[in-house]
Amino acid sequence: MITDKLLKVSSAQAVTATANSTDVIDLSQNRDVGAGEDVYFHFSVDESVAAAGAATVDLQVVVSDAAALTSPVVVACSGSVAKAELVAGKRIALCVSPMIESAGKRYMGVRYVVGTGPLTAGKFTAQVVKDVQDYKVYPVGSVVL
Repeated sequence: MITDKLLKVSSAQAVTATANSTDVIDLSQNRDVGAGEDVYFHFSVDESVAAAGAATVDLQVVVSDAAALTSPVVVACSGSVAKAELVAGKRIALCVSPMIESAGKRYMGVRYVVGTGPLTAGKFTAQVVKDVQDYKVYPVGSVVL
């Protein structure tokens, strides 16, 4: 998986309540993000999510006319992911169609929508990648043939 600093919108961003990514991608800056091909928003959990009670996070890719991502249009989402699943090292990839630019919006970023929060801990990194690396995690001591 090849990454690009200009396509990273969150870098170990602390999330405790619903929030937008700290950075956005300005689609007017000669960037054909995914021109004719699907691209992926790759999310990684850098610090496990914690909350006093039940909590969920919906990872959303959004586009907007404003750099602050106000009045966003959701172009991809994970749906509600329970806090028990959002442990350090977890990766989630959302496919974004090359048609996102047809939404006519200038900025693209991420929204972290916290349900039944607030969270007491949790950090995320999010970036655009062309392909998602396929990987498998095996328990310690496993024999792989």
